[in-house]
Amino acid sequence: MTGPVIIVTGASRGIGRSIVSEILDNEPTSKVVGVSRSEEPLKKIASEYPGRFAFVAGDLLNDDTIKEVIKKAIDTFGQLNSVVLNAGVLEPIANIADANIDAWRKLYDINVLSPLSLASKAIPYLRSTSGRIVFVSSNASVINYHAWGAYGSSKATINHIAASIAAEEPSIFSISIAPGIVDTDMQVQIREDFKENMSEENHAAFIELKETGQLLPAHVPAGVLAKLALYGKGDDINGKYFDYDAKELAAYNK
Repeated sequence: MTGPVIIVTGASRGIGRSIVSEILDNEPTSKVVGVSRSEEPLKKIASEYPGRFAFVAGDLLNDDTIKEVIKKAIDTFGQLNSVVLNAGVLEPIANIADANIDAWRKLYDINVLSPLSLASKAIPYLRSTSGRIVFVSSNASVINYHAWGAYGSSKATINHIAASIAAEEPSIFSISIAPGIVDTDMQVQIREDFKENMSEENHAAFIELKETGQLLPAHVPAGVLAKLALYGKGDDINGKYFDYDAKELAAYNK
């Protein structure tokens, strides 16, 4: 039976790895093409889901990698139904007055231009399947954190790109989702590497979330993101930004 074929970026760890499992475990006909720079974790996933998980190990800053990912989906599984754009970075953490433009440019290449390029190249294939594009955003796109201007503004741009796709492509569902504060390597970076340039109050809040067990397990938002990639639809949510647990997404939280 032909099932949905979904590309997931940042698939080797964290939320991306959980999204892959949520898709493959909950939809038995589904297939996933995962991409990340780390090959060994991708090989491990492939061994766990024989015949259902293909992968490309490469840097999405390279347009050839993006072309290879789409080609892998079409050549291996025959179609493309969804793309989950999950890969991203937080650094640089610094005040605007101290902005390193080269560092901002690198972050924008990773967080904005890379997912934009993949979405753009996937759209012709998604038109034929009435497909879906799910952008992993952040509540930093709508809330100001001290010294997070680069990251927050990049995610705000992602929200707008999702809305633009919904406006331009009537056959494609597009949405941008903040996954909440998840217990991933990014949280380790926040606690251990970025204290110097963060406000004392913000940094202490992230420490407290970890110490009090309030960080989300990755599978919680990943389940919502996976269901949106598999089944997302509706003019009431198409093109919009939501927190993963928004009431509008109740049907995808079950």
